[in-house]
Amino acid sequence: MTLKDILPGKLGFGAAPLGNMFREIPEQEALGTVEAAWKDGIRYFDNAPFYGAGLAEIRMGEALGGRPRDEYVISTKVGRVILDEIEDVSARDLGEKGDVFRYGRPNKIVNDYSHDATLRSIEDSLKRLKTDRIEIAFVHDVAQDFYGDEWLDVFETARKGAFRALDRLRDEGVIKAWGLGVNRVEPIELLLALEGPRPDGFLLAGRYTLLDHDRALQRVMPAVAERGLGIVVGGPYSSGALVGGPNFEYAPATPAILDKVARIKAIADCYSISMKAAGLQFALANPAVAAVIPGASQPSRIAEDRAALNETVPDDFWRDLKLAGLVNPEAPLPIAG
Repeated sequence: MTLKDILPGKLGFGAAPLGNMFREIPEQEALGTVEAAWKDGIRYFDNAPFYGAGLAEIRMGEALGGRPRDEYVISTKVGRVILDEIEDVSARDLGEKGDVFRYGRPNKIVNDYSHDATLRSIEDSLKRLKTDRIEIAFVHDVAQDFYGDEWLDVFETARKGAFRALDRLRDEGVIKAWGLGVNRVEPIELLLALEGPRPDGFLLAGRYTLLDHDRALQRVMPAVAERGLGIVVGGPYSSGALVGGPNFEYAPATPAILDKVARIKAIADCYSISMKAAGLQFALANPAVAAVIPGASQPSRIAEDRAALNETVPDDFWRDLKLAGLVNPEAPLPIAG
């Protein structure tokens, strides 16, 4: 069973903002956003202990607690264990995401990809999510953006620990699928090259977007599609840069990125289409993509995402992007026929 067999729709809910990503999000606003997603018909919710040191999972558990469990799919992640112990949030070393969750809970976050920590992480997530099961477990952030030169050592720990634990849990029917949840393509390449563990798919954030897709297109999308696996695209708006926000990859956007956004928007404006529609529909045009999970922290964003998914985008828009060199010539585009 692959991600494409498990996921109930093309549009899912990315819960990172519920962990007070970048700002303090009022409790009712967070719960209302999940409620809006449910009313919209979204039935796939992605989470992680890392998001606000458990805060996003706690909020999601509160919001989904009374829903029929057979009606929705949850993915969460392993690799970080959240302790009751409090730590100095400003002193955390979170790689490129240093300030992203400084408004989350101050609970100590321990990076641990061992077999036992994987089992504990899932057990803790079940409690926070107020559920008896998760469908999909992703091994979180075994990549350069968090671990720098040490990332291969971390990957090796995960190979011996988390990968084997999740392989067994999947084969025993405790979970339905597992894979990696990363912001870089290299760990996916490496895992696909191994003979041992058999992942069912991947969550790739920020690397298959309208603004940044070359490497993923060349290095992982064909291999994933050939194996019949699926990719969940996280961060389809590139941390907000694509839709006019100031950040790209969790940091202030560079002049080159802002220029690219402006050039894409000029073409979008000619066809009177939204940048959200361009971003979501581009990602979903690749046959390897099972779903997109834009993050949302306000109920109104859910309606915008759904409208963007259903918006009619003329074929000529995609052709113009290609002619302008704004998309890779090999990228699948949602062009009729």
